[in-house]
Amino acid sequence: MKMSKQFPLNALKVFEAAARLGSFTKAGEELGMTQTAVSYQIKLIEENVGEPLFLRRTRQIALTDVGQRLAPKVTEAFEMLQDAVSSARGDVDAALIIHSTATFASQWLARNIGGFQLAHPNIAVRLTASDQMISFGKEAADVAIRSGAGSWPGLDSYPLMRVEFTPMLSPALAESIGGIHEPRDLLKLRIIDPTDPWWTLWFAAAGVSEPDLAGRPTSRLGAQTFEARAAVAGQGVAILTPEFYPDDIALGRLYQPFELRCSDGCDYWLAYPHARRNTPKIRAFRDWILSELNPDGA
Repeated sequence: MKMSKQFPLNALKVFEAAARLGSFTKAGEELGMTQTAVSYQIKLIEENVGEPLFLRRTRQIALTDVGQRLAPKVTEAFEMLQDAVSSARGDVDAALIIHSTATFASQWLARNIGGFQLAHPNIAVRLTASDQMISFGKEAADVAIRSGAGSWPGLDSYPLMRVEFTPMLSPALAESIGGIHEPRDLLKLRIIDPTDPWWTLWFAAAGVSEPDLAGRPTSRLGAQTFEARAAVAGQGVAILTPEFYPDDIALGRLYQPFELRCSDGCDYWLAYPHARRNTPKIRAFRDWILSELNPDGA
């Protein structure tokens, strides 16, 4: 039996889009089809599978258990087909879409990505930054720089940087209270984002009991890189990863009053779908960034 008879590929493509977008209407818009045509293709694949794949509700659809099991496999299969065709064409000129946390993007990637572009001038780069963890099946991204423990189903992941944190502030702010001599002295100053759990971990490790962080005015700036700018401006003490701010430290704009650093087990990782592990542009970026951050293979 021909594969086209066994597997209705057009219907699978429609199913993949509807499952990824959560909407027959949006799937039709992406594929240039009417909603009626989308519904017909979904019906074909459901008849082929022998089970309903979607729960139809008023103005809403949801995957059934069978649909939830099938969707990631179909997405993976189409990604493999796309990569196979691109490889056969020798097509490595398509853009590499990198999703990164805002802090890693601004404090490391933006400063170093030029080296990758010089080494691979035929690969264009698009960088997007957000601290929200994206789904590769729903958003456009080839690779992601993630903060976490490094275990994500369906993804290959590689450690990039161990994340440690410690209080940092401007020397001028420290001098304004006669210097920082012991950890509790930090509480004399404004704490930038006292709701950040890093503060609780660090003060506990420093032996400071009951720092009363909950009673302080909150100041959520959204990303570590913004908190660092506020600290440089003398607006308070921020809890930061020192490796991201070598220039500010060298120029005396920031300093680390205590050697104590802590970790919450969430480090930086490179991640991408396992099905796309052999994509040339992904392999090129993986090899480059690992060599930059782990030159000794550590």
